[in-house]
Amino acid sequence: MNTRAFRKGAAAVAALSATAIVVAGCSGGGGGDATAEPDGDITLTVATFNDFGYTDELLQQYMDENPNVTVVHNRAAESGDARANFFQKLGKGGLADVEAVEIDWFAEAMQYSDLLAEAPDDVKGRWLDWKEAAATDADGRLVGFGTDIGPQGVCYRADLFEAAGMPSDREGVAELFDGDWENFLDVADQYREATGKPMIDSANSVLQGIVNQMEYTYTEPDGADIATTNPEIADAYNLVVERAIPNSAYPGQWSDDWFASMANGEFATMLCPGWMLGVISGNAPEVTGWDIADVFPNGGGNWGGSYLTVPADGANVEAALDLASWLTAPEQQMQAFANAGTFPSQVEALESSELAASTNEYFNDAPVGEILADRAEAVTVAPYKDADYFKYHDALQNAVNRVFDGIEDQTTSWNTWVAEVEAF
Repeated sequence: MNTRAFRKGAAAVAALSATAIVVAGCSGGGGGDATAEPDGDITLTVATFNDFGYTDELLQQYMDENPNVTVVHNRAAESGDARANFFQKLGKGGLADVEAVEIDWFAEAMQYSDLLAEAPDDVKGRWLDWKEAAATDADGRLVGFGTDIGPQGVCYRADLFEAAGMPSDREGVAELFDGDWENFLDVADQYREATGKPMIDSANSVLQGIVNQMEYTYTEPDGADIATTNPEIADAYNLVVERAIPNSAYPGQWSDDWFASMANGEFATMLCPGWMLGVISGNAPEVTGWDIADVFPNGGGNWGGSYLTVPADGANVEAALDLASWLTAPEQQMQAFANAGTFPSQVEALESSELAASTNEYFNDAPVGEILADRAEAVTVAPYKDADYFKYHDALQNAVNRVFDGIEDQTTSWNTWVAEVEAF
């Protein structure tokens, strides 16, 4: 397992970590234009967040084939930090040659697709249809290189479940959680009664899971703003506040304490897209109790999945396009999955026997390829996310935070959110 996954206390964009690796501008398997290699040595920067599975060893392969480019990998603390940096600099200079964009704010980035370089023709068609369609603008230009998708299972501490007198094997846990969100929270109540501790890592992870199962959340394709009138959003908020908050260790994720708690047993479950596996193993490398069950409340859900983009005003656009193509090719997607659990979006990778046979030693040798493939098949809805999605959802998460922290009660915090949305 990759033990260099995103660690607690990672700095924000202003203090990005950087690893310089000599790699080349035109490599096999990437689909880029090998004749477009610039003269002389160049430096390419790649900006990501969390853990994309782009280890030194992975980039070294590119280096071995192409000796004239230095790649500097900058990693932001989390998606929100990367978003702020991206929109502050897009079209103005100063972005990395290759910029990662997270799905929750990708629609916002697509408003400025003319500021992004088009992917080479020979890479088109290798992603899942919906993944590629989301990165294709109104002029038919593909401007995003799909990295991963985020089908979700339930990660859990088998040792803590066993100590609580609950099923701890994968099949038993899958049966335990087989049902709707009320059932999931009923189990959380049982765990808290047995242990005196919360079962869930964060209340807003539950909100994220519920919202990602809605077809329409805050807006509709015709431009209608339904954020404050959508009964599904109101129901989700009320369920999280009333039932998830009492069973959650934290209001949200990504704090130093949240990272530390993966090892200290403060909570026992996390709703887990594939990319979360690397986050857990990287922050609790000595813990032996983590496992993953082939189940998700209320069916299936996809959380996350990103794209690589190439700003059109970069100094080495052709070389950057080639690097982005190479990093998202099926072979590299499989390596990233092995490194960090980032589940492939490439059709060839998804159909590979290697993926089907993939196991994860850290998660008790769980058949993660099989489990996440099953979870991907269970996804029936991809929420409509326009350019306003991120700010509406972020504001709703803040409403949950206020209740969790005792700053406002349930009704007052909802009304604060309504006022914020109406002011957007």
